[in-house]
Amino acid sequence: MNPGTKVRWWLLWVAIPYGVVARLRALLYYWGWFAQRKLPVPVLSVGNLTLGGTGKTPVVILLTDWLLAQGKRVAILSRGYRRTSADPYLLVSNGERLLVGPNEAGDEPFLMAQRCPKAIVAVGADRYELGYWVMDRFPIDCLVLDDGFQHLGLFRDVNLLLVDATDADGLAALVPAGRLREPLQAAARATAIVVTRADVPAQVTQVRHRLQSVIGPMPDPIQVVFRPESFVSVVTGALQPLSWSKGKTALLCSAVGHVGSFRSLAETIGIRILDEAVYVDHHAYTSQDVEQLRARAAELQAELVVTTEKDAGKLAALLHPTESWWAVRLTTDVTVGEDRLKQLVLNYPNSTPAEACG
Repeated sequence: MNPGTKVRWWLLWVAIPYGVVARLRALLYYWGWFAQRKLPVPVLSVGNLTLGGTGKTPVVILLTDWLLAQGKRVAILSRGYRRTSADPYLLVSNGERLLVGPNEAGDEPFLMAQRCPKAIVAVGADRYELGYWVMDRFPIDCLVLDDGFQHLGLFRDVNLLLVDATDADGLAALVPAGRLREPLQAAARATAIVVTRADVPAQVTQVRHRLQSVIGPMPDPIQVVFRPESFVSVVTGALQPLSWSKGKTALLCSAVGHVGSFRSLAETIGIRILDEAVYVDHHAYTSQDVEQLRARAAELQAELVVTTEKDAGKLAALLHPTESWWAVRLTTDVTVGEDRLKQLVLNYPNSTPAEACG
């Protein structure tokens, strides 16, 4: 047995008590031993089972846009992971303007507030208390819960589970041996399963088979792909079409949960990638980081520095007004099950887990 294998077996043993605790916690909520509190307006949750990026933020943006288009008054509630503000409840946007920056709010809530300017966006650890705090200040028709699958203390009218088609291995084991936050059996409590990055049918099939082996028969999962839509200037917010970048040389820069997907995306656009700088998810950029990126771009004679829209919010304040740093803006397409997803989202008071699980 080589050393790497030995470590993995030790990690698998460590993961066992973690899994027992996670399973017991879910059962105690199911049996009613732990109270699940209900807010007076419908709650739509978007979450996942794995560490790392499954595309929660673009899906939240899409669903919020659908609700806003129906005339709903929507608030997005997020934990605000790695935000610098210590306030228990923080308003990121009042539905008219941004009130704080990405460091105070957290990069994902800030991006959601940018992309959904008519939605209220707030952050706080206790989403039940945060929901009441928001509703005391604004008239709200529905709440969208970002990263809410493990937030069992709050009743969800619709409980969407996102699974990344390109990360079937992520479903193999619990942390620390793998990337599962709780046992795979937890997928059974989802109202519907949404497979993201579903560009390759074979990968979707692999993920579905893995889920079925644990939770039993399930309907065809809803499938989503993320496509590049345009470029956004990190400094000015100006837009450029994708064709504008074809053949241009670029240094890539990202701090996201699924780095490989960003590089693949850049390659499909036609950018000539000279190098790539990768940071841990939610990295807080510093002036020194930017200076190093500038120096590397100059050394490579790169025409552009290209990043993600999530990273752009944190980088903007560190750049000079004339710098050619650009973010790729994504659009979310529901390629399978769009009508079913719209039925769940736009008719949320009538949605039940039994509808989705068959």
